[in-house]
Amino acid sequence: MDSIIIEGRLVQILSAQEGQSTRGAWKKQDFIIETTEQYPKKVCICCWNEKTDELSKYQLNDNLKVSVNIESREYNSKWYTDIKAWRIEQANAENSVVSNDTSPSDDVSGVSFTSDENDDLPF
Repeated sequence: MDSIIIEGRLVQILSAQEGQSTRGAWKKQDFIIETTEQYPKKVCICCWNEKTDELSKYQLNDNLKVSVNIESREYNSKWYTDIKAWRIEQANAENSVVSNDTSPSDDVSGVSFTSDENDDLPF
């Protein structure tokens, strides 16, 4: 399976969970990001061990780019799906946030212009 990347705004960080297994101590923390699509979706993503420390570098409302693995497992005839982060990084703010700045800019990606006048654009 190819790498899956989810981009969105960090909206919640849940409490960390810690425990002990036969392989040693572990730490898990879930966080919620909201995508920046036309119809935003909230996605719960978990991170394990050292990734929980990496998550602590970010604040609520930060725009993140999260590389994840999606895995399902069966337990007692029920299926459970985990979305596990393996890379968390700051998203490019230009692509994730729409600015209210009305000054001219060369970068118009992700921006839609509407006008009552006819434009003579070649595309």
